[in-house]
Amino acid sequence: MKEKKTVLFVCTHNSARSQMAEGMMNAFYGDWYAAYSAGTHPTAVNPHAVKVLSEIDVDISGNRSKAVDVFAGQKFDYVVTVCDNAKKECPVFPGAKKYISASFENPSEFRGTEKEVMAKFRGVRDEIREWMKASFIDGA
Repeated sequence: MKEKKTVLFVCTHNSARSQMAEGMMNAFYGDWYAAYSAGTHPTAVNPHAVKVLSEIDVDISGNRSKAVDVFAGQKFDYVVTVCDNAKKECPVFPGAKKYISASFENPSEFRGTEKEVMAKFRGVRDEIREWMKASFIDGA
C-alpha cells in the first residue's frame, strides 16, 4: 500500500477551521492522507465545530487544540494555513514539501441566535470541504 501523504492544517486558535479540516480530511480521505491540525495561539475546540461535523458523521469530540510547536521538526507533505493570520504567523516547517494558503471566515467570531451561528458554521464547513475536494482530490 502506498504511504499516506501528511497534512498539517494551521489556523490561529486551532478551534474551528483547522479542526474541521483535519476531521474531514481524515474521515473522507484517510486512505490517502493523514491530517493533523494546530494553532498559532491555541485555545479550545469550538463546540459548534464538533456539532456541525457530527451532522456529516465526522467525530472530532475527542480532539484538543494544539500549538504549532508540538509539530516542530516533523516533516509534512503539505502545510496548509486556513486563515490569513496563520499565514502571517505560521512558522516555517523545514520538512514541508509544499505550503498552501487558503482563507476561510472565522466561524468562532459569528454572533446571533444558535440557529444563525450553526448556519454560519455549516457554511464554513461546506466551503472547507469543497475546497479540500478540489485542492487535494480533484487536483491530485
